[in-house]
Amino acid sequence: MSRPALVAPQDLTAPFVLMDCRAGAGTFAAGHLPGAIHADLDRFLGAGLEPGADPARGGRHPLPDPAAWARQLGAWGIVPGTWVVAYDGASGGAGAARLWWMLRAFGHEDVSVLDGGMAAALEAGLPAPGVQPPPAPDYPEDRWLLPRADIDLVDRLRLDPDWKILDVRAPERYRGETEPLDPVAGHIPGALNLPWQRNLGPDGRMKPARELRELYQAFLGDTPRQRLVVHCGSGVTACHTLLALEAAGLGGAALYVGSWSEWCRSGRERATGA
Repeated sequence: MSRPALVAPQDLTAPFVLMDCRAGAGTFAAGHLPGAIHADLDRFLGAGLEPGADPARGGRHPLPDPAAWARQLGAWGIVPGTWVVAYDGASGGAGAARLWWMLRAFGHEDVSVLDGGMAAALEAGLPAPGVQPPPAPDYPEDRWLLPRADIDLVDRLRLDPDWKILDVRAPERYRGETEPLDPVAGHIPGALNLPWQRNLGPDGRMKPARELRELYQAFLGDTPRQRLVVHCGSGVTACHTLLALEAAGLGGAALYVGSWSEWCRSGRERATGA
């Protein structure tokens, strides 16, 4: 059965594999949810599986080679039909939504993001700990199945009025007023800004589907959702917006994995201001 994109802690039913997607071994060692497996953002969900990765060619968190990802899923014991529940410390925006997207992009439908993240689970409690299955053969998929856009395609589509390029970073980063992670500030010319945090309510949980649908239908206007490309700094928080679009019934947008971290190193035109 296909699992919902989002699941509240109190709605979890055993068995499920619980994946902690926060970055850093020290963070995980300092405390995690019972039974969780550490799917370290930097080690497993980005450049960590590709030694020597160049952020100028794929960004700071490039997708691993599909064969390496299939092997890692097998090492975690994830097989078709395994219910994977992902969480992080930022309501899904710091790795959990990225794992959700990477599994869905491999055809794995039984994956959910824990709504509200670790904080919500600690507040509500978990009905059962996550299970840690034994290692399995490589996952039976060898390519990414969800829509993606590379830097050359984004460069063309940003000039096409029939498409929209969405930058989900904070407004001050989009405007080029600050850039804490990459060497150059600014944004892709033609890209529009709608920060990923707009997906969340005051309680840190995803807004109701109706509100998300209204938000993104207003943003899209007459543009079909299949003509939307979403990016951020390195292709991580962009997945939170793709998750929100899915929850709103507006799935189909493409991910620009390299995002600003690749674009700003490419020597291509950049923009600042609103």
